[in-house]
Amino acid sequence: MSGYRIHRPGERIDRNRPLAFNFDRAAYHGFAGDTLASALLANGVRLLGRSFKYGRPRGIVGFGAEEPNALVQLESGALSTPDLKATQVELYQGLQASSGLGDASWGMRLKGALGRLERFLPPGFYYKTFMRPASAWPFYERRIREAAGYGEAPRLPDAEHYDHLHHHVDVLVVGGGAAGLWAATLAGRAGLKTLLLDEQAEMGGWLLSERRQRIDGLEAMDWARQRLSELAALPNVQLLPRATVFALHEGNLALAVELLQDHLPPSERDPDRPRQRLHKIRARQLALASGAIERPLVFGNNDLPGVMTAAAGHSYLNRYGVAVGRRLLLQTQNDAAYDAALELALSGVAVTLADVRPDGAAAWRGRAARNAGVELLTGYGIARVNGGAGVSGAELVKLAADGRSVAGKGPRLEADGVLSSGGLSATVHLFCHNGGRPLWRQDCLSFVCPDEGRPGVACVGAVTGRWDLGEALAQTHAAMLAQLGLAAGGQGAAPRVEAEELAAPREIFRLPDGRREGVGAKAFVDYQNDVAAADIHLAVRENYRSIEHVKRYTALGFGTDQGKLSNVNGFAIAAEALGKPIAEVGTTTYRPAYTPVSFGALAGANVGDTFDPRRYTAMHDSHAARGAEYELVGQWLRPWYFPQPGEDLHAAVRRECRAARQGVAAMDASTLGKIDVRGPDAREFLNRVYSNAWSKLEPGKCRYGLMLDENGMVMDDGVTACLADDHFHMTTTTGGAARVYGWLERWHQTEWPELKVRLSSITDHWATTALVGPQSRAVLRKLCADIDLAPQAFPFMDGRVGTVAGVPARVFRISFSGELAYEINVDAGYGRYLWEEVMRAGAEFGITPYGTEAMHVLRAEKGFIIVGQDSDGSMSPNDLAMGWAVGMKKPFSFLGRRSLLRADTAGAGRKQLVGLLTEDPRLVLPEGAQILNDRDDAAPAAMQGHVTSSYHSECLGRSIAMAVLKDGSRREGDTVQVWWRGRCEPARVASAVFVDKEGERQHA
Repeated sequence: MSGYRIHRPGERIDRNRPLAFNFDRAAYHGFAGDTLASALLANGVRLLGRSFKYGRPRGIVGFGAEEPNALVQLESGALSTPDLKATQVELYQGLQASSGLGDASWGMRLKGALGRLERFLPPGFYYKTFMRPASAWPFYERRIREAAGYGEAPRLPDAEHYDHLHHHVDVLVVGGGAAGLWAATLAGRAGLKTLLLDEQAEMGGWLLSERRQRIDGLEAMDWARQRLSELAALPNVQLLPRATVFALHEGNLALAVELLQDHLPPSERDPDRPRQRLHKIRARQLALASGAIERPLVFGNNDLPGVMTAAAGHSYLNRYGVAVGRRLLLQTQNDAAYDAALELALSGVAVTLADVRPDGAAAWRGRAARNAGVELLTGYGIARVNGGAGVSGAELVKLAADGRSVAGKGPRLEADGVLSSGGLSATVHLFCHNGGRPLWRQDCLSFVCPDEGRPGVACVGAVTGRWDLGEALAQTHAAMLAQLGLAAGGQGAAPRVEAEELAAPREIFRLPDGRREGVGAKAFVDYQNDVAAADIHLAVRENYRSIEHVKRYTALGFGTDQGKLSNVNGFAIAAEALGKPIAEVGTTTYRPAYTPVSFGALAGANVGDTFDPRRYTAMHDSHAARGAEYELVGQWLRPWYFPQPGEDLHAAVRRECRAARQGVAAMDASTLGKIDVRGPDAREFLNRVYSNAWSKLEPGKCRYGLMLDENGMVMDDGVTACLADDHFHMTTTTGGAARVYGWLERWHQTEWPELKVRLSSITDHWATTALVGPQSRAVLRKLCADIDLAPQAFPFMDGRVGTVAGVPARVFRISFSGELAYEINVDAGYGRYLWEEVMRAGAEFGITPYGTEAMHVLRAEKGFIIVGQDSDGSMSPNDLAMGWAVGMKKPFSFLGRRSLLRADTAGAGRKQLVGLLTEDPRLVLPEGAQILNDRDDAAPAAMQGHVTSSYHSECLGRSIAMAVLKDGSRREGDTVQVWWRGRCEPARVASAVFVDKEGERQHA
């Protein structure tokens, strides 16, 4: 194919604005109004890459969203965007693009050579050839992914931004072709709030390519411009070009992405405007005018560069002034393709038109084509296309009267391009997104949307199978009046289009070549996924009977194509192989997105800190001044450890642990979830949400509580303090705060609304400093004079309200380290002040700040669990050796109580919390390592449990670990094998409490 420019009346390009661009490191030029595809074709570029499976050369096939081959990588660095369709990329000055399907490098040529072994690469070959040895699969997978070659994800953060916009409209019209324009006109004239979207830069749909038909006596595009002017003048109507509706959900919620600045050079884009916008549209009524897509015919070597749809050749000519070849062969089974042949011939292109129908098209079309110089061959079909990296010719066969078999040989033609038209396929994707099913219409050989649509959705125009423009507009008029409840007389008549005589299309999808399927040149159904007609027959022979299974076995309709060109051909070929009618075979399930959508548009402003905000405690600046390293915990940026010069993580944690066990240390515990519980029924509420009893907890006392889900499994834990008979200060885990608050509100509002209790999230209200270690009482005495800190006056698990460093405080004597400890809570505005005062008061005792890593070591030494790390949603209190925290005799059932009574919850073989001590005290087991009974267990070995927490204990001078183990409570003293990375290490099952089993330190 040798593309070149031809001046066409009504072309959409501006020849006074030439544009320079680069493709695969070569320089070209085009014009404003071009797409990248039209500009490449005008420059004679045929080869755009190679197919993902066989490495076959591939070129442009379509002209819009249906394009399966021309996937490109646009720009580079932070602006790099993969897998855009060249047919939808608007050309701009300086555009840089490369093939997303690989280029002509040696690697792609090697892939093309390997593709000649295609007989050894049938559908499903990877299921059958890469199974052994299992250890080699990562190698296979890596090589397969490298060979696929569909672009490269950007390596740098996106330099541009995106946003979301919500709409609530009376009528949403999807599609700006003739039917969509008329539907929007009717809705707009009725005074309804109307939104019209179209994926193209200019509305008009197929009218942009059509030059012959007239509507209401006007040229088609003049009529379209008239409608657009009227709509633009209506205050209740909004027009959104460059906006693609890619998903339709329940309740007429449509999602659309609008390309606001993609058509501009990066240097000219407004940094204050988003690049793309995601529209979330709720519509009372929706008019689906998504039109139809011409599908190609299936014949040998129909994937060579230079083979396109007739609609594509027609559109490139009339829209962009590009002839896609100098000598073209056009294959059809319908009348519409004669228009393309006629206009190409009138533009000076040598055209041969092969029609599978013995009598060809309607007589007037045949005469017009011959008069324009088109060579007509009726009753012929293409057996195969010839060529290497592009089309050089084709071999035809004479078809039998039924069109399904070969009656004899045909001519061998020279051509630099082949166009084909297998009829239209209604674009039913959106209608099917939320459960709609299309209907097969034999008269138009397509699955279509029903005329009646469905409640809230009117299907109008070609999407219902109305290929004739006059019929499409008449059906649109009637459907919109019915859907909107408008009186027919008040809206005038439907636009008039002169009817034309048409010959019936022939039902043919795969052109016969006289050979058994699978012998001879490959005939492709799905270009993007290298699915050939023979592959579908093979799937049926391998007993795949459902079209959904055929799809998955062959990959038919996968990827960005989503079956736009391939599905109807694939369904028809499957129907033939199955011996069933196409209607009985049905369609696969169409799912969002209709076309690819960038992650940026989906995320909008919800990126970085906006997506997952970083939360900082009041003491953050103090920690930063002391050189803290941080980790994210439940959105909070918490100090991980405080390294001193020359220290790594391990050295710093050892020092921090020594301080907590032997002197005094301080930790910022502000991130613990805090919920204020008030009301006359607060105690009863706590009784129901916690597994233990709260009725008798006196003011000034604290209690540890377990929160269970409906299954009786531990979902959170924490200490709650009684401040008054009707007032409690509840704490939760850092990561579980929001979940627990929502859980409490759910039960209060939906199940126990009669309880008089109020819940308030106060995590951000209080800053908490945990003062830990044998010297913590001495430090606190220097700051607090109005609380008696004597052990007898202020025992473990008590709370007091007083003043610390001159600031009102709630002080709780609780400990997550097993040491003498106090948690000092002050108004968050005083958090940093209090922290600095504590550090100043503790200086003489060598006070040491410590982070979460040391906290983990200290709590593991005491056997204290972290919910979500040492439990996994399947652990009951008994599994965690916490049966003491369950009050089965409470008068009102607590959440999870009934589930605890199930036999399975207390049955044998449950995983239970244990401690592990390795034979080698220096070896720290990796968390997640699996536990076996014996190192000689044959694969696949029965897993007995896994390591949940593992650290080096500075206090004990050795490694310790916590684990869950089947029947672990009865296995203390046993030796198990811990497996990871192909080796086993022996470990002894021990108590999960490694330090101060009697609890003397925390009671000191």
